[in-house]
Amino acid sequence: MKPWLIFGAGGSGVGACLLELALAEGRSVVVLVRKPDAAQRLRDLGVTVIEGDASDPHAVEQACQAAGGSAAIISTLGGTQDYLAHRIIVDTAEKCGLSQMVMVTSLGCGDSWPTLSLRARVAFGQAVREKSLAEIWLQTSTLDFAIVRPGGLLNGAATGLAQRYQHQEVHGFVYRSDVAIVVQQLLAEVSLNNQTYSLVQPELTPATK
Repeated sequence: MKPWLIFGAGGSGVGACLLELALAEGRSVVVLVRKPDAAQRLRDLGVTVIEGDASDPHAVEQACQAAGGSAAIISTLGGTQDYLAHRIIVDTAEKCGLSQMVMVTSLGCGDSWPTLSLRARVAFGQAVREKSLAEIWLQTSTLDFAIVRPGGLLNGAATGLAQRYQHQEVHGFVYRSDVAIVVQQLLAEVSLNNQTYSLVQPELTPATK
């Protein structure tokens, strides 16, 4: 079973949902975690943890080496250094011989920018632009990749009803747990095929938040 190297599993978001899936199926998993308390919590679960920041090349290299060349990288990172961290992750993956990566960004990134309302651009446009730069760095790398752009993220039990779309305008919401399942499904395929997907669950509406 292919090992996973997860960036962004230290909190309660999509990365944590992915870690839960990995542990449930007995998969070997390595995570890079910045906060010592989160690192210890994950070690207690039997996870291989590298403490450090994704914007630190040495820490990322440690994580890549611990995971091994056959590992698939999954990143759900965000934040003010989104692009820098992903640039380091991609470059280090290439250096260490890893070849697959799934990046979770958001609706509005890259060519879906025109779908964002003016209000949304004002509210979180800077974060979307950082993620868009990160996408470009991955898209122009040598890695076999998939990019998943989920809609508004909700907490809740997975339904398995999230829908993938390509080359069309979509709006909507999706459960974090369903995003994790889609990533798991993508990584079960032979190749990621360098594809970008928008991801929403059509029946979810803002009223369900």
